[in-house]
Amino acid sequence: MPTSKDLPPLDVGFGSVFYKNQFKTKPQHPPSTTDLTGKVALITGANTGLGYESAKQMLALRLSHLIMAVRNQEKGDAAASKLRNLYPNAKVEVMIVDMSKYSSIQEFTQQVDNKLSRLDIAILNAGLTKLKYTIEPSTGHEQVIQVNYLSTVLLAILLLPILKKKSPPGTPGRLTIVNAALALTAALPTTDGHKSILATLDSPEWFAPNSGKNYNMSKFLGQMFAYKLSEYVSADDVIVNLVCPGFVKGTDLSRDVSIIIKPLQVLFSSIAARTVKDGASTYLDAALVKGKESHCSFVMSWQVSPFHAALYTPEGKDIANKLFDETMEELKFANARGILESMKAATV
Repeated sequence: MPTSKDLPPLDVGFGSVFYKNQFKTKPQHPPSTTDLTGKVALITGANTGLGYESAKQMLALRLSHLIMAVRNQEKGDAAASKLRNLYPNAKVEVMIVDMSKYSSIQEFTQQVDNKLSRLDIAILNAGLTKLKYTIEPSTGHEQVIQVNYLSTVLLAILLLPILKKKSPPGTPGRLTIVNAALALTAALPTTDGHKSILATLDSPEWFAPNSGKNYNMSKFLGQMFAYKLSEYVSADDVIVNLVCPGFVKGTDLSRDVSIIIKPLQVLFSSIAARTVKDGASTYLDAALVKGKESHCSFVMSWQVSPFHAALYTPEGKDIANKLFDETMEELKFANARGILESMKAATV
């Protein structure tokens, strides 16, 4: 089956994509015979919304050990307690990771590597949207680009060798990164004068308040990263994919929406949004059901789908290459490029 790279770009507008996703696609839950006995899964942002629901659904499939990677210990413990009551035979563990801080991500992955003898599945669900321009003090980057792209890429890269070595022999690890169909609406990023792509996206002049522009862009950057990642990581080692849960009601992603817009959003959600149960099933589908055909691909509405149309053009591919080099330079303190080169060398 073709990967996202092999598919032709979509030839319809976002309105058609949204209508098909939300109204014309039937949810596909994993087969009831799916058995995760003995397996270990890690989910970021697992204390609420889609992260919590996907954790619950995996435990219902007899997952043996769940790592809830959260930012707040108290909230993580409260969510873990609920899951332990529901599934007393499973081990449910809370670990702390602050996705806005590189040092926290490094400490977290070191803890995962040192503590776990096995890791089969990682779902990177944590993310945010900001309607006001905000800089992350620890890095100097705009917060949405920081958390949804740069920090997520760092966590993904650091987890790759762990998943490879701690999955059972002959079985690839699974890394699913949450993306969004809204990525398809983002404009191709260009540099502002002599600035880099990342510096341009960090600038207050580029940011459009109350638009969600940087959220959409952060997801497009994630697709560019997946496009390049296929050059380094084999599906025989770790199957990596991006997944769009669709428009889902009952999550905290839009918690910063103004009180003026909130009632309209609630009304629209009641008409068009998926339930959290159906939204979380997209995570399980990508992480458990989809095979090597989904490697470094974008999964939308429970099927492998095309990337942003720009990635099928020479200009888009050039921008993806430039962004990849900038990202590797940004993350050189963690030897990101070296880790990817080691993954690549192991498959040659």
